[in-house]
Amino acid sequence: MDGMNVVGDLFGSGKMFLPQVVKSARVMKKAVGYLLPYIQAEKKSGQAIQKHKGKILMATVKGDVHDIGKNIVGIVMQCNNYEVIDLGVMVPCEKILSTAKSEDVDVIGLSGLISPSLDEMVHVAKEMQRLHFQIPLLIGGATTSRVHTAVKIDPHYDYSVIYVKDASRSVPVLSKLLGEEKENYVTEIDKEYDEVRLHHGSRKKRMDWLTMAEARQNKFRCDWENYVPPKPKFLGVKVIDAFDLQMLSHCIDWSPFFRAWELTGKFPDILDDPVIGKQARDLYHDAKVMLKKIIDEQWVKAKGVMGFFPASTVDHDDIELYTDDDRNEVLIRLHHLRQQNRKPPGQLNKSLADFIAP
Repeated sequence: MDGMNVVGDLFGSGKMFLPQVVKSARVMKKAVGYLLPYIQAEKKSGQAIQKHKGKILMATVKGDVHDIGKNIVGIVMQCNNYEVIDLGVMVPCEKILSTAKSEDVDVIGLSGLISPSLDEMVHVAKEMQRLHFQIPLLIGGATTSRVHTAVKIDPHYDYSVIYVKDASRSVPVLSKLLGEEKENYVTEIDKEYDEVRLHHGSRKKRMDWLTMAEARQNKFRCDWENYVPPKPKFLGVKVIDAFDLQMLSHCIDWSPFFRAWELTGKFPDILDDPVIGKQARDLYHDAKVMLKKIIDEQWVKAKGVMGFFPASTVDHDDIELYTDDDRNEVLIRLHHLRQQNRKPPGQLNKSLADFIAP
């Protein structure tokens, strides 16, 4: 673990990057697997074994199947000698809290990528308060934020609720929460959240909203009389049963891939970045090798559904789809929102319906 502690320190200081951390963790797991019989023998003989810095329970909340970020954070924590209990994805609140009690964990970490996960995190915080938990709650994931944590989650749980932006910040947060700095750190976070809530509340009051009628007066207007939209090759629904994976591979946007590995930059420029270029190139090479294997061995099939329908805007903000070009039978009516905040001169209050001819 001393070697992995060095890895964790280098990662925290920005001298090592996430792909290297993950590779180091894989090596560590293989080494631990080899050493496990000897470790167990030492335990039986009563010899001192290095203690973990803390026990962390992690889970992607109910309704969410995304776990890449959570897994990365777990690896980083393990690299820094924290014991991690990973419950996986789609984990109900009851299982999270019952496991936290039975395992006597020091911290609970919740992850989520989709918007409904935010409400589930609030529910978990409320249940922790109701059941008198007194351990820190960490919040992370793509849809989470410092503002949401401070405004929506923190008020429901009297103990510490900490927003963790990314994997590199997880270990410093844990070391403060479980170390001698805890009291000062929690006080600092509480003050920060109070300021966030105050700013958020005043911002809501300052927002200048238009009535719907006023917003519609400032909508996007197109000269539909002088515009003839191109007609698609077919109308209705078309199913694509097996699309060429090789062709799809050329359409991949690699920038989000690098961001997921906490290598920030735009592809392909990131490959020549003076700081992270080498790590980006190595990661890109590994990804291309795996992608080729996926395509050659046909691990997945690409399927899709697309449809074209005659349509028109009705009542300013709605779009009607029709069964055919006669437009006598409405297939469905789609309701759309319109921007209602007061815009600076020259800016419009748009709705998707503005871009469909009436």
